[in-house]
Amino acid sequence: MYLLYEEDGQFKVGTILSEADASLQIEAQHGKRAKIKADRVMLRFAAPEPAQFLEAAHRLRDDADTDFLWEVAGSEEFDYLSLAQDYFGHTPTPVEAAGILMCLHDSPIHFHKRGRGRYRPAPPDILAAARAGQEKKRLAAEKQARLVEALCRYELPSELPPLLPRLALKPDKNLLEWKALEEAAAKTGLSVARLLERCGAIPDVEAFHLAAFTLEHFPKGTDFPAVAEPYDPPELPLAEVTAFSMDDAATTEIDDAFSVAFREDGSVRVGIHIACPALGLPPGSALDEIARARLSTVYFPGRKFTMLPEAFIRHYTLGESHACPALSLYLTVAPDFTVQAQETKLEQVAIAANLRHETLDASFNEDSIGDSAAPDYPYRRELEWLWGFAATLEAARGAANQNNRRDYSLKFIDGHIVIEPRRRGSPIDKVVSELMIRCNSYWGTWLADNKVAALYRNQSMGKTRMATQPGPHQGLGVENYAWSSSPLRRYVDLVNQRQIIALVRAEAPPYAPRSEFLFATVRDFELAYDAYNEFQRKMERYWVLRWFEQEAVTEITASVIRDDLVRFEGVPFITRIAGLPALEPAQRIRLKLTRLDFLEVELAAEFAGLAEDAAC
Repeated sequence: MYLLYEEDGQFKVGTILSEADASLQIEAQHGKRAKIKADRVMLRFAAPEPAQFLEAAHRLRDDADTDFLWEVAGSEEFDYLSLAQDYFGHTPTPVEAAGILMCLHDSPIHFHKRGRGRYRPAPPDILAAARAGQEKKRLAAEKQARLVEALCRYELPSELPPLLPRLALKPDKNLLEWKALEEAAAKTGLSVARLLERCGAIPDVEAFHLAAFTLEHFPKGTDFPAVAEPYDPPELPLAEVTAFSMDDAATTEIDDAFSVAFREDGSVRVGIHIACPALGLPPGSALDEIARARLSTVYFPGRKFTMLPEAFIRHYTLGESHACPALSLYLTVAPDFTVQAQETKLEQVAIAANLRHETLDASFNEDSIGDSAAPDYPYRRELEWLWGFAATLEAARGAANQNNRRDYSLKFIDGHIVIEPRRRGSPIDKVVSELMIRCNSYWGTWLADNKVAALYRNQSMGKTRMATQPGPHQGLGVENYAWSSSPLRRYVDLVNQRQIIALVRAEAPPYAPRSEFLFATVRDFELAYDAYNEFQRKMERYWVLRWFEQEAVTEITASVIRDDLVRFEGVPFITRIAGLPALEPAQRIRLKLTRLDFLEVELAAEFAGLAEDAAC
């Protein structure tokens, strides 16, 4: 004796081996023995054999008119055997009964299951809605198949461009177009971005990288919302000094400037003047919310997204030819460069000049310092004195000499990419960095000593992190370090500036110790700052690749960092080279560039020999 039974939503056939009250021992169609519950049995039959029975029942199921069955079923709940008898006009054979049962089971939009072998016809309105849904799915499946076919031919369907670049970068994965794109990518063995590139959907790779970044970090766009707030600071006393700044030509957020007053007793009064946007940016204001959301200015070659609106920056940047609100740290320095006194003031400072690196570097450098025959230039005496003072500050910190390290500036001149090397630790760098370290460490300690909450940048065991508690910065060799010198560019500096201003004015600081706001700011700032720096590095690498293309570079010299990791010479680019032979660190080698990948911002290169083997 054979049986038809239901298991895991499927109908199966088998041979009965033995039977008890509530269960049966059976041999399934393909020989496996099993025990099933009696309530799983749909019907028993003596012939035909299971395989033939199942084949015949499937044919009958496929031939049955489901719509006709629904019409004759009425509106009440029924048993499948009774419907089979009405359908065939006689007592159904086991095969006929099984065929009708399978038809009912496979037509859930027509028949709603109510129990073992029992169903109820779907109400007409429910059936109509289900049919519409089925048709919608059918059309969607046809559309998806058409899109996949086009994409696999590397053709761009007309439905995709309006959805780009979001479709490639931050897709709604319920979209049919995304499902088609994902399926086509799997079939072609390409990433989604690479497939779109092959289809011509990414004509501007730079714009694609920028869109990826802004979709992630500026989903509402990079433009500033309109805010109606007073920008002007309160009236402040005018400082007795005039100051100058040193920045590159593209800098609009001039955060720092310096003054040097030589005294008759041989001492010098040095002023470190920091822009003071906190005076026009109250905590919790609309502008503050904007700055808090951005957390930092984003820099990348040729462009930047400022933390604050340009209109606000113009009010507080230390621009030349007018007096600007500033938070000033004054140092009284003896002839031997020892600091005798320090004082913080809130004031207006007249900025006499914004000196620019591009012109100042040629005059103020290690070769010209102390050389009476060198051509004169503005603020020469002040700058040379500051260089000597900065060298003393550096030595006192125990800082390592980094003069041999090189940085690179990447510029665009008349449509051409220009990469210029710039040695780190130049006199300009040393003066600015040492005076910034001085004010950040002094103010950090001042805040800590007065138990005023602040955001610190601590470093121990080589790991740097933001914190709400003071601590040493071992790399800089200072006891405390609280970023406070770039309040136009970094939100943590702006927060610290508010706390410092409260100390100067002897007022209650805006932020209390262990403030949840400070903890949240530390967390969010570190995430944003890391992401912004990563984007800057990525775009620098992109433009180096474009420079290789522009200059038709096919071979370049590099030095081994370790294993297969190398640093290119003359450009800011570090990468791994597959197949590199075992070489010692610092070994100079020649590499043949074989492929530039602007989308992945990578290149392929082959080892071409040791640099010493290059033809002279």
